[in-house]
Amino acid sequence: MKTKNVWLMMMFLSLTLILAACGGYGSYETTFDGRDGWGVGDTAEVKGSIADGRYRLQVDAERGIFWSTAGINAGDGTYVLEATQTAGPLDNGFGLMFMTDTEALNFFLFEVSGDGYIWIGLCEAGCEDNQVMLVGEGWIASDAVRQGLNQTNRLRVEVKGGNMIFFVNDTEVGRGTNTALTAGDVGVLVETLGEGGVVVQFDNFSYTPDPDSASFFSR
Repeated sequence: MKTKNVWLMMMFLSLTLILAACGGYGSYETTFDGRDGWGVGDTAEVKGSIADGRYRLQVDAERGIFWSTAGINAGDGTYVLEATQTAGPLDNGFGLMFMTDTEALNFFLFEVSGDGYIWIGLCEAGCEDNQVMLVGEGWIASDAVRQGLNQTNRLRVEVKGGNMIFFVNDTEVGRGTNTALTAGDVGVLVETLGEGGVVVQFDNFSYTPDPDSASFFSR
């Protein structure tokens, strides 16, 4: 059975920026042709880099969640990310974090795995203290996930007033409601579940605000 191991969690290269809320709406998009505010660098356990129009995250630690954030502030709207695992064991997790409180390390988490599972929930204190499932209980097998190496999965989340709809490769995989977080940073992440060496490349991240909401964007 696929299980989530949360005893070791680590934030990686998360940028702490002073964000000034502003009225109106804005959008954000990156194809990772430049750094564009994302954290890069190496540690003994994880390496983050931008090259060839992709953000590459390599995790050598056997267990943990490692991420990098964009340093923006986003709320209700549509989030889209493409993710491709290029190396390592398929028993893993990778995907999108959004509405991130970078001080408390609370965030919504939408993951797929190389072996065809999804995990959708709210992580509190970096997932160490509490996890609130938004869809199902734990890891859920999904035919929507493209399995194996060098397979690109497109993740999309539509959020409005705490209501969320989750898609993998344009197939709906679940719905949930939670109002614990209403705005925050966004990021990409890789989770290892017992074996390191996982490499994932991320591309074509975008955020489009909901025009009927009070969500905001700032740099």
